[in-house]
Order: sequence, then C-alpha cells, then structure tokens
Amino acid sequence: MNYLTVDGVSKSFGERVLFEDITFYINQGDRVAFIAKNGTGKTSLMDIIMKKEEAGAGTVWLHNKISIGYLSQDPSLDLEATVFEAVYNSENPVMKAILAYEKSLLYPDDIEAMQEAMSSMDRLQAWDYEFKIKQILSKLKVDYMDRQVKMLSGGQKKRVALAKVLIDAPEFLILDEPTNHLDLDMIEWLEDYLKQGKQTIFMVTHDRYFLDSVCNQILELDQEQIFKYTGNYAYYLEKKADRESSFAATTDKAKNLYRKELDWMRRQPKARGTKAKARIDKFFEVEKKAKRSLNDEEMMLDIKMTRLGSKIVELHNIQKSYGEHVILRGFDYKFKKGDRVGIVGKNGAGKTTLLNMMVGTEKVDGGKIVVGDTINIGYYTQSGMKLKEDHRVIDVIRNIAEYIPMHKGQKLTAVQLCERFLFDAKKQQNFVSKLSGGERRRLYLLTIIMKNPNFLILDEPTNDLDIMTLQVLEEFLQSFPGCIVIVSHDRHFMDKIVEHTFVLEGDGLVRDFPGNYSAYRAVAKQEAIEAKAEEKELAADQPVVKTASKISQEERKEIKRLERQIAKLEERKVNITAKFNDTSLNPDQITELSKELNQLGEDLEEKEMRWMELVDEFG
Repeated sequence: MNYLTVDGVSKSFGERVLFEDITFYINQGDRVAFIAKNGTGKTSLMDIIMKKEEAGAGTVWLHNKISIGYLSQDPSLDLEATVFEAVYNSENPVMKAILAYEKSLLYPDDIEAMQEAMSSMDRLQAWDYEFKIKQILSKLKVDYMDRQVKMLSGGQKKRVALAKVLIDAPEFLILDEPTNHLDLDMIEWLEDYLKQGKQTIFMVTHDRYFLDSVCNQILELDQEQIFKYTGNYAYYLEKKADRESSFAATTDKAKNLYRKELDWMRRQPKARGTKAKARIDKFFEVEKKAKRSLNDEEMMLDIKMTRLGSKIVELHNIQKSYGEHVILRGFDYKFKKGDRVGIVGKNGAGKTTLLNMMVGTEKVDGGKIVVGDTINIGYYTQSGMKLKEDHRVIDVIRNIAEYIPMHKGQKLTAVQLCERFLFDAKKQQNFVSKLSGGERRRLYLLTIIMKNPNFLILDEPTNDLDIMTLQVLEEFLQSFPGCIVIVSHDRHFMDKIVEHTFVLEGDGLVRDFPGNYSAYRAVAKQEAIEAKAEEKELAADQPVVKTASKISQEERKEIKRLERQIAKLEERKVNITAKFNDTSLNPDQITELSKELNQLGEDLEEKEMRWMELVDEFG
C-alpha cells in the first residue's frame, strides 16, 4: 500500500532553488532516512508533505485513511496546557480511558469514578497500553507532568512531543531529527523501540548508527535532485562514491562539449532555422551540466598550530555540586599530548559544567585546574554561538583573521577555509541572517578553528550538522595534532574520534575508561549481566520471610498484565529459535536474530522476576 507520493515537487526562495522536480514514494513497511546538506530544504520538504508549507510546483499525495504522527524541529504544543494534558490529549478511545483512569487516581475518595474508569480500562483492554505509556515517559525522562508546557526548555518540549508521537502509535511516523536533545541512553532505547515496531517511517537524521539500525532505505537530496539507496549507511557511501565518480566523468565530457558549443554560439548569427534553434536549446542543457560541480570537497588541513608544552591541562581533586546534586567528587586527570577524550553521561550529569570549569567560566568548589602557558583553547559551546546577523559569511571569518599558517610556510586564506567547510563562493556572500540552523553551526565551528587552537573543546558539535559536514569535520579532527575533548550524543562520531572516555555515572563519580564509547557500552552491558546474575544468586541464598499483605486492585492488574506479556515473549522466543533452522539465512540475518533473541531473554528475565516478587509478596 502506498502511504506517500511526492511527484515533481519544486521549492525556491527567490533565486535560491532548494530542490527541483523531485519525485519519490514511500510504501507501507518502508523505513526511510532522508539526508541532505544543511540549507538544502530537508525541513521545508517535511513541512510541504505535512501541508504546513506550499510547494512551488508538483503534487504531494498522503494517504488519508491511515494515522500519521509528525515530529517537527519546533513542535507545536499548547503552551498553556500541562505536560500531562499535552501527552494524554487524544481522540483515541483507549487514550481517553487511560486519561480518565489517571485522573481518578488523583481523587481516590471518588470510588464511583475510579470503578467506572477501571471498568473502561478492562473493556478496552487498556492496561497493557497504559504500561507502555508509562514506559515511554520514563525512558524519555518526562517526569514533570504538572508543569505547563510554556515553562519547559526547548529540549524538554522536543521530548514531550516525541513521547506524544510514540504514545499515539501512528501507522506512519514522520520524524525530523528525533535524536536531538536526547542523551545516549535515550537514543539507544528509542533505536530499539523503533526497530521492534511495525510502523512505516520517514525521518531526517544525522545519527548514522541510528540510521543504520532503524532504516532500510536512504533518500539523498543532492544537486537539487533525489537519489535512492536501498541498504545501510555503508552501502550508501559505496554507491554514492560510484555515482560521484560517474558524475565527474559526465561533467568533464559536458565541459568539453560546452567549450565547442560556446564557440559555435559566439560565431553563430541570429538563429532562424529549426536546426539552429534546436542546437541553441541543446546548448543551454549542456551548459547546465557543465556548470554543475561537486561541493563535497575533502578537508585536508595541515594547519601549523602553536606548540604544546609539557604542561597541558591538569585537573587536581576537582569537586563540584549544586546543593545536594553532586557533579564531581574529587576528580583527577592530567591531559597528555594527543589526548582525544569523550565525555558521556545522562542529561544533567554535569558534562557541560565540567567543560566550563576547564575553560574557567565556572568555578570549582574544591581542588584546582591548571592550564599550561602554551595552551590556546578553542571552545565550541551551545551558548557561545553569537554571530552578527548583518555580516556576510566571509566577513565573519575575516574579522578573526585573514589567514592561518600551514606547514612548509604555506597559508590558508579565509576564503579557502570557508570553501573547505563547504561554503562556496556564492554562499560566502550570504548574510548570517539567511543561514539555516546547521549552516550557522558550521560557520560558528569555523570561527573556532580560524583562531588556530591547540586544545579543542567541543560541546555537542554534531547537533543540526548534516552528514556531509560531519564527514568533513571527522576528517579534520582525525588529523588534528592537538588535544580534543568532546561531549556528543553521536555515537558514530565519538567512535571515530575518541580514544578515551570519561563516564559521569552520577553522585559525583567519574569512570575513566581507556577506549571509545562502543567499547565502554560493551563492557558496561557485560558488567550489568554479571551483576544481575550475582544479585539473583545472593537472593536465592537468603531465607524467604513472608509477611501478611493485602494485594491491591492495581497490583492484581499488574500480575495479570505480566502473565500476558511473559506468554507473548515466550511465543516470540520459540518463533525466533525456529528461524535458525532456515539454511538460507545470511550472516547479517543471523546476527539480527541473535540480537533479538538476546534482548527477548533479558526482557523475559526482568518480567519473570517482577512477577515472582508480586506472587511471593502476596502469596
């Protein structure tokens, strides 16, 4: 069944063409990632599909008999409503029953209202769905249900909107950067949640691990056209390279033909014959092809930075807290030449606070931070992006420096550096006010590099950057000879750059892990499995002491719900185990089935333990 058809759609703003005559379609079951450079119209296309913006030409057909959930960059929520009202507001009868039940819990003395609500929950079999809602809200840390939406930060609003979309469980999900404002734990949970679901998905994302795990198709908007790739990110890179190689050869041929035709046009008197007119028309087609250019230039920057001395940055017994919330409890570390450190932790763990203390904008409560005399820190921070709206891109960079020194006595001018960061000659003349969010971040990052630092601190540098810019940035950082400290939720980016990880575990504890994020997660998961096994073993050795206790209606419902869930998981486990007998399975399919079987085992163990707790407690 076809869910979406985009046919011959174009969009321009004045002389600036975003895309022209693009066509694609999405069918039931497709999971499509949409990628493009910043400023080329990703969000505009999403808004055109959702009828929030008009196309310049072409048509969009969206199936009107399916449920659709749209997560935009700037979610539209009722600012006066509470988070509770924003999440539970729905025309779905099941959601209405859950809302009535949740409200009845606030007034336990109204026995009649509670019984009526519970009766509706039973009739609509809403108990499992209510459990799912609580799980979604918990995983996304939406625990401020009484607060008004207008009091939330931008990140909190995005998480509320995401929770709302997931809770509504539409058949077709359209998501614009769903991982923005999520910490790594949330991203990994969302990845698993979407992977196990059955929805059709169309999303804009720059998170390559997320893309690989959730999507099976990639649509790329490039040179104002759409290119389709059926496969994962690695397959996309391979086929894109083939396409660009073919494109370069075609462009070279067009340039040769263009020179010949241009010479003919200059010598040709005013055309009157049909053949001459046809050749003139053909000339303009050739001209368009010849003047196309590949803008994905590699960033090979051999910048000559200030020499690093023996003392770089030293953290001695650092302590920091806000009231009872402890950020650091006596943390020590001495940076060495070439260190590439990633900092991870849940939202609110203190990652940005640690960075701010390193650059001196935040005071330590105890201990001291020593910065070497030769250190020139470049700090990319979310709050530091203050660009003058009435300045052109090239002027922003020239106001910092006309050039930066390279090795072997060479210089890199402001214009050349802009080009390396994918700002071509035309875009360099754009005013800052005309740049997209991703282009602004790219320009801000460029202002940091233009200062030629030897110690880079990057706080969420990947937010709103397109995949092409991320590849360029990764290449630069991989060849950067100084020290790098990164806070990022982009696991692919972290794994390519980071060799050492600080894990802020909470309550002031920092784990100093000698490896990248994926290596840490693998170790942490194994430790969690071993800890759970040890806990189970200890519990088995303890004598069971039963105390008389009365089971509540809610707990009785939970036991029944768990029994249904355990039965479904057991059935799924049997089905997956049977699939391993299929000799036609390829290695990738076997790996995916193994992962799912392992996850099922963990889910089963968790639910069985909870069921046993309830049964043991109430007999």
